[in-house]
Amino acid sequence: MVTAPVGIESIHVYPGRACLDVGDLFAARGLDPGRITNLMMDRRSVSLPCEDQVTHAVNAAKPLVDALTPQQRAGIELVVVATESGLDFGKPLSTYVHAMLGLGPRCRSFEVKHACYGATAALQTAAALVAASPVPDARALVVATDIAGVAAPGSYHEPSEGAGAVAMLVGRSPDVLRLDVGASGCHTEEVMDTLRPRPDVDVVNSDLSLLAYLTCLEECFAAYRDRVAGADIVDTFDHLVFHIPFAGMVRGAHRTLLRKTKGFSAPQIEADFVARVAPSLTYTSQVGNLYSGSLYLALCSLVDHVDFGTARRIGLFSYGSGCGSEFFSGVVPAGATTNGGGLGRALSDRRELTVAEYDDLNRLAADRAFGVRDARLDTTPYASIMDTHVTGRGLLLLDRIEDYHRVYRWS
Repeated sequence: MVTAPVGIESIHVYPGRACLDVGDLFAARGLDPGRITNLMMDRRSVSLPCEDQVTHAVNAAKPLVDALTPQQRAGIELVVVATESGLDFGKPLSTYVHAMLGLGPRCRSFEVKHACYGATAALQTAAALVAASPVPDARALVVATDIAGVAAPGSYHEPSEGAGAVAMLVGRSPDVLRLDVGASGCHTEEVMDTLRPRPDVDVVNSDLSLLAYLTCLEECFAAYRDRVAGADIVDTFDHLVFHIPFAGMVRGAHRTLLRKTKGFSAPQIEADFVARVAPSLTYTSQVGNLYSGSLYLALCSLVDHVDFGTARRIGLFSYGSGCGSEFFSGVVPAGATTNGGGLGRALSDRRELTVAEYDDLNRLAADRAFGVRDARLDTTPYASIMDTHVTGRGLLLLDRIEDYHRVYRWS
């Protein structure tokens, strides 16, 4: 049976409006500078106190929706938001996102959670629903959005955290990634590697998480090979894109996989990493870990830093703590682009913070947190950032919370 193409038609990243130099953070916290090499990060994005999971999601998705005709916008049959930073035990983020984007009422809407794997679960669900729809121009909007918890100052977890969201329009004209329908391998098991038992607490077992990630990669690719006859980790894929908690973890995972599956030597592994994996890491080195959006930020980095003059098949590995994982594949068509080619400019346009400014913003973050009943988001303490990098940009901001209901405004 021949299936119609389905996948990502367009993709847009909102990388935040502020950032912090990771070297400055290491110095201020007294961390070992030698560990920056393994982290492989230069800067990390930082959320402003008037930004939350909803604003990140809408600011990522709005350019995609605005580019549609009225008929195409009416063809969005699903809005699904992937997040591990929900704001209510019942009400999904997707209802806010649907409303702020002005989408029609004849639309499925829900939120999914499985740590960093959530966006892949959302993408695969959206692709299946689009493929099954009797409407020829049916589309779905998938958004991966998170707000990092305030990590303990002085921890090595803090420098890797990022801020922002990734939005993907899924349909039958996949100009960014045409999914290989049915070509995937999954692995899941119960692991307590990273978790958020409370909205204000992140618990991280780094060693256990690393082991779970490596196990899942190996098992997922084995499952993929069982389903896709003749699949080879080197010969089948022009490039590889992995979930990136931090880039050094991807380097180690790639090394382990090629050593076990191909028996490559260290020089062979390094050459393969540089050619097929490294282009996907560039944006993460400037943004940090986007959690549910991490894999898809890496996809954007690959598309923007490799010459796709011809179509290329890529392998993707998605991992979520807890844990769930999937290795799947698709084809990036010739001429694919992301963010209208403007993500590099958006990263350069962020306001770089001092560590003192970053700490001040973190102290104000409690006003937007899960469970807050009433609050007004006073931007006066960081007015200089607002004036130069937010006001007049047409961005969604959290204005206030009234009896738990979040009220937003445009900048």
